[in-house]
This record gives sequence, structure tokens and C-alpha cells, in this order.
Amino acid sequence: MNARSLFQALEAERGFVCAIGAGGKKSTLYHLLERHPGRAAMTASVFTYEPPRHLRARVLVEEEARLLEQISPASGAPLLYACPADKPGRLAGPSPETIRHLHRQGAFDLSLIKADGARMRRIKVPGPHEPFIPAFADTVLVVSSLLAIGEPLTARVAHRFDRVMAVTGQREGSRITAATLANLYAHPDGLQRNTGTHRLIPVLNMADGPEQQAQGRAVAERILAESARYDRVVLLSNRQKALLVDVILR
Repeated sequence: MNARSLFQALEAERGFVCAIGAGGKKSTLYHLLERHPGRAAMTASVFTYEPPRHLRARVLVEEEARLLEQISPASGAPLLYACPADKPGRLAGPSPETIRHLHRQGAFDLSLIKADGARMRRIKVPGPHEPFIPAFADTVLVVSSLLAIGEPLTARVAHRFDRVMAVTGQREGSRITAATLANLYAHPDGLQRNTGTHRLIPVLNMADGPEQQAQGRAVAERILAESARYDRVVLLSNRQKALLVDVILR
């Protein structure tokens, strides 16, 4: 599968694409930023961590007013931009209005937005005020890690652990299964929470080997059977050169 197939599968060729959930949001967005064939930018609507040093993109960290002064359509290089934060190693997201303005000002084909946090966990359920999706977002990628399957359900694996238990009906320490992940996507108080009418695409990340890929397809079939909100599920793996493993359609 080629790079174009990836962007088509994720509906991430143009416009504003957000990522929410857990288990690889940032790595997925970094990959899209580096591989997009046009002019692409990445930022966040929430607090985020500093990008890795090996990221093949220009990194610009400035107060919002300075961002507006420094971003122009002059360079075609991928750009990651954010604002300073008080916490070491953290960055703050600019306002949605600034993100939309910079998209136009920088003549970007694609703007990628990290729209919630998960503290490096593999699954999550959003809190009362999450996710923070700008109203103008075109597509929202809803990410979970397949590596959670088989793990005991604990706060080490699940962000907002109490909410995950409430949505799935599972007890602490019980095994996470394909049904667990599907429930997170299908339940209205799960990963659909506070997403309004935005276009949602479930992304099952870390489909790295035959076992995870088979599990991913099983989860995808359950998601599509249990919720009419989605028309596809996308399987990804950072170990695959093109990232895209499979697209399961309704």
C-alpha cells in the first residue's frame, strides 16, 4: 500500500484532521506530517510533549502573536508549531482561531491537530471536557492500541481508568479483549463522547504482526456491527513502511 492509500484511508489529504484517544496519536500524526505530499503542519489544541529530535520537520515554538508573524507560505517544509508551556518538556496549543488563521496564512494543504491527551496509555475514555476538537475539523482519527488486548485492565494501561471500567462494565484486573476495545468505540459515553457530528474514523494502532492484525480485524468487525457511527476502521503499524495495514469497510 502506498502513501496515497494511507491518506485516502484516513481522509487526511486536505483540511483539518484531529487525533484523539490513546496508543499512538502523536506517532501517527508525526508520520502523516512527514509523509504528506503537499504542504502540511501539525499542532495541538491541548498540552502536548515536545517532538522527537529526529522529526523531519521545522519546529516553531512561539507565543501566538509571534506565530502569526513568522508563519508564511514561503517554505514547503513540514511544520510543527506550538506555544510555550510552564511545565518542562511540555508545549501548549494555540487557540482554534489561531490554528484556522495559520492554516490559511501558511497556505497549508493539511493541518494536523492533537486534540486530547492519554499520558502514554494504550486505551482511554475521555473526561467531561475532552476531547477539544475545533468546530472546523474535517476528520477525527480515534486511536487505540491493539497491544492493550490481553493486558489486565489497570491504570497502567488505561487513561481515565474509572471511566473505562464504567463504559466497558469490566472490573479492575480483568483481561482486555477485542470486545473491550470495540465497546470503547461503540458506547456513546466511550470514545464517541463529546465528538458531536464530526466525521470519526477508528484507528487501531500497533497492528505489528499476524496476531495483532487478526485481533485488529476482529475488533473492527465488532465496532462496525455495534455502532452505525462509523463506515470503516483503519489498522496501522509503525513497523510497516507505509504505516497502513488494512482498511475494514462496513
